[in-house]
Amino acid sequence: MLGNVTSTAKHPSYAGRTLLVVQPLDQHGADLGDSFVAVDDAQAGAGDRVLVLTEGTGVRQILKLGDQVPIRSLVVGIVDAVDVPDDVPAADPIGRGVAARGAPGREAP
Repeated sequence: MLGNVTSTAKHPSYAGRTLLVVQPLDQHGADLGDSFVAVDDAQAGAGDRVLVLTEGTGVRQILKLGDQVPIRSLVVGIVDAVDVPDDVPAADPIGRGVAARGAPGREAP
């Protein structure tokens, strides 16, 4: 588990949503870059490898909450398996959907 996210004051868009601390991974499953917070839309569990959308417009389109949603990162899937040849260089996760290991946060009330 990477950590919990608890907030008593938050934007209404976060109400009732589970927040996860996720850690980007390279193709071999090693940590890549800094961890960050994402809203869980896939019901991920502790230690699941997840697919995270990190582009605000796509997140707003999926959540259908209007144009002023302060959610930038959204867990959109749970990865069952990764099959990448060893000679493929590690991807830069910035600005793309990234595979990440998630830790459950607390559901926002």
